[in-house]
Amino acid sequence: MRTWPAPAKLNLFLHITGRRADGYHTLQTVFQFLDYADELSYDLTNDGLVTRTVPVAGVSEDHDLTLRAARLLKESCGVTQGARIHLTKRLPLGGGLGGGSSDAATTLLALNELWNTRMSIPNLAALGLKLGADVPVFVHGHAAWAEGIGEILTPVAPDEAWYLVAVPPVLVSTAQVFAEFELTRYSPPLTIRDFHEGRGLRNDLEVAVRKRYPEVDRAMRWLSGFGTPRMTGSGGCAFLKVTNADLGHQLLERIPKPLTGFVARGLNRHPLSAGAATAHLGA
Repeated sequence: MRTWPAPAKLNLFLHITGRRADGYHTLQTVFQFLDYADELSYDLTNDGLVTRTVPVAGVSEDHDLTLRAARLLKESCGVTQGARIHLTKRLPLGGGLGGGSSDAATTLLALNELWNTRMSIPNLAALGLKLGADVPVFVHGHAAWAEGIGEILTPVAPDEAWYLVAVPPVLVSTAQVFAEFELTRYSPPLTIRDFHEGRGLRNDLEVAVRKRYPEVDRAMRWLSGFGTPRMTGSGGCAFLKVTNADLGHQLLERIPKPLTGFVARGLNRHPLSAGAATAHLGA
């Protein structure tokens, strides 16, 4: 059975620049993928049902972005077939690595092919935006400078560096983090040139997350002993750029419990994008 990757992402920085009338916050960030991924496969069925073979702990079917993505594509294109979705979960929930959004995007890409719905990438990305602001970047498949609520994307090509990613034993609530963040000031807008020159880059949500989640604070303090870490998304995972994979694994062996982690390389192309070297795992 074909296996489809749903890679993690990092926010190489994250600035919150304002708040819209509908309550959504505007931001600036750079998304980059990692060569560390959930894996999905799909059995097509003739009963018209979209189901999952393994539940995701703490995620009901109504809130499962993978199921919602499949059902949205099916409804939008009038598909009569169904699908049984097999998900091997590696990316932690509530970690800021975009696991749910990535799973949804991979499902849109995979079933668009398997169901032969022939929807264009821009139209798939528009569907993805209905599921979450992070979904379109995974559908488009290129590292990107993002603005708006994360859906206005400009391709960029940051260094495909190696990272040590620390995973605290905590599920961070994005809603709670933004409620805490409301007490702080918004960041002035940056330019892509500012990013490339490394000016003023940080994660604006880090202070609120570290205050509310001491596990994240401990992870950041430990990583700080080896360089300048940054938190990704609304947390709680934190990452440190390292010079090579060997150094990353050496540090990972020293990570204090109950922290866990992994070493991965940044990718500017999603493994399923037209410009990637391979179309899917095992190719």
